[in-house]
Amino acid sequence: MDKLRKVAEALSRNGFKAIYAENREEAARIILESISPTESVGVGGSSTIRELGLIEKLVERGNKVIHHWKKGMSEEEVLEALRGEINSDVFLTSSNAVTMDGKLVNKDMIGNRVAAMIFGPKRVFVVVGVNKIVEDVKEALERIERVAAPLNAKRLGVKTPCVETGYCTDCDSPDRICRVTTIIERRPSRTDLTVVLVNENLGY
Repeated sequence: MDKLRKVAEALSRNGFKAIYAENREEAARIILESISPTESVGVGGSSTIRELGLIEKLVERGNKVIHHWKKGMSEEEVLEALRGEINSDVFLTSSNAVTMDGKLVNKDMIGNRVAAMIFGPKRVFVVVGVNKIVEDVKEALERIERVAAPLNAKRLGVKTPCVETGYCTDCDSPDRICRVTTIIERRPSRTDLTVVLVNENLGY
């Protein structure tokens, strides 16, 4: 808890809104209460958001939810959803890592998730479990290379070396998922971005 409160203070100093939640249920409640039923909601490629059950809860109460992880989608439908997420009223996602001094560090394959975190949606909620808190940017990148990237590559079923080795080798595979690296050091000036820190392990 002390660690998360320190991170929340650092995020606030960097211009982000930071909220503490004791568990995933509280995090889901906070986010649902912050979103109007009339708002459109885009969901990035995030296991964390899905672990909160937010998509089902939002759809159930009538929100228009846009996400590209639906089964059976054509390539055209996926691209349409990706663009729709960026233009939504509210965007929900996670971060690969958050540093103790309040920076959000991510690697993306397409870049849609980090693009929406930076600019596009009217509001952004980034949900982060305690397992993603790291000391600094160096440790954040190490976490991505040794935890997040291999697990995401395995989930996606791609043929990259990290699926076999369990760590990043800076590959040149056509299936490479680490193509865009971002470090959000301060809240982007035109983006209303809230980081929800959860005292529970969530996502990769």
